[in-house]
Amino acid sequence: MTPETDPPFRRIAAELRRRITEGELAPGERVPSTRRIAEEWGVALATATKVLTTLSLEGLVESRPRVGTVVAPAAGTPAPDRGRPRNQGSAPAPVTGSEQDGPEGDQDLTRARIVRAAVEIADAEGLAALSMRGVAARLGVAAMSPYRYVGSKEELLLLMADAAFGEAAYPAVPPEGWRAQLELGARTLWSLFRRHPWLAQLGSLTRPLLLPNLMVHAEWALRALDGRGLDARAMLDVHVLLYGYVEGIAANLEREAQAEAATGLSEDEWMDRQAPAFRAITSSPRYPVFSRLVQSFEGGYDLDLDTLFEFGLRSLLDGLTGLVEGRTEPRAPR
Repeated sequence: MTPETDPPFRRIAAELRRRITEGELAPGERVPSTRRIAEEWGVALATATKVLTTLSLEGLVESRPRVGTVVAPAAGTPAPDRGRPRNQGSAPAPVTGSEQDGPEGDQDLTRARIVRAAVEIADAEGLAALSMRGVAARLGVAAMSPYRYVGSKEELLLLMADAAFGEAAYPAVPPEGWRAQLELGARTLWSLFRRHPWLAQLGSLTRPLLLPNLMVHAEWALRALDGRGLDARAMLDVHVLLYGYVEGIAANLEREAQAEAATGLSEDEWMDRQAPAFRAITSSPRYPVFSRLVQSFEGGYDLDLDTLFEFGLRSLLDGLTGLVEGRTEPRAPR
């Protein structure tokens, strides 16, 4: 093929490759996301995924969770004949069209590989960038091949969530005391949401995800409360309250990532642009307490979700101590 008749993903990959090798994009710098590529070049998300997969197989870019796809540290020296990705004994180059229709492209495909690829996409780009076609493109197989192992995107999301919740285990011998056990459970969940921010977007308290690996975390929390005189409703209420707290704070991780992807601004950069509106609010006599508090900070109030999570967890468990230890009675539901 000539450059004019190359598939779109090869032409886009060539342009990004040029930017990398000529230094326009430096090591560690973010390259356009799949959504940005789709918008800029007018292609489908699956095509945009092929672009980043091609550059990844060449060693030019790498995915970093919640950062996105960045220029790899060793990138910068163009390899011979960069116009065509070649198989040099490592991972195969992505294939398209009739190349994917034969058994060679799909022979190593498994449900586990599909789930792993989907998790990698969601970690790097968020749920908005996830599609069955995009997963197929990342794996270098025919667009419909994943459907032989996973019936739908909805099923894939459940498999991804179950896999993510299964990445952490609890000790056979729990720490001493109900509070230490609940703290460990909450921090374990927080670490998983931190690793996979999209995870907090999938379920709700009223329609929970009925997943085996998620139930492991529920069982840990309920065991911590078992045998302490609480009735069944109180035990489940405490568990749901604690899980809802962790998930609720974690939901902001993905929202911030989505906002940064949509605006191209970091949290600090966005706040800098809000300075005029912020000054108008803090100088207004309508909000005297808020204005006084804000002005008491020399460098401004820095909202750190990890710090907020620990503060809230400690406060929540302090409030539950009387109930769990039998010093207060749970209120009857209205």
